[in-house]
Amino acid sequence: MKTQFEQMMDGLNDVERFLAGEQEGFKAYVPQEVDVKAIRNRLGMTQAKFSDTFGFSLDAIKHWEGGRRTPEAPARTLLTVIDKNPAAVLTALNPAAFAAASSKSTTVHASRHRKTRASRGPAKRNAYSGGGKRVTK
Repeated sequence: MKTQFEQMMDGLNDVERFLAGEQEGFKAYVPQEVDVKAIRNRLGMTQAKFSDTFGFSLDAIKHWEGGRRTPEAPARTLLTVIDKNPAAVLTALNPAAFAAASSKSTTVHASRHRKTRASRGPAKRNAYSGGGKRVTK
């Protein structure tokens, strides 16, 4: 395996060949490991909010963070972009929502819709009186 310096030099050599017209295109560097939890924590998101915002399944996030699975190359690529420029990803995935949110504030907050529980009538609470008898209110 090449050192990080050797990888960077290979990349610079590719750029030189491309600029000189000796090579068409280039190969993007996709990291072998991505710290999903660190990225999510830097953004201040829960696992559920992160999965909803960026389109990952919640199970995938849990497995990646738990070390049970490793993100495939396309997911690592997206996670790397999210780490470096989350606004670009949000703009690309939902430009209208991002534009509306950014006009109100410089911080983007994704919302999570929760199902509300149907009312079941007045709630009963159990309390204990001084004599140890159970009293229902």
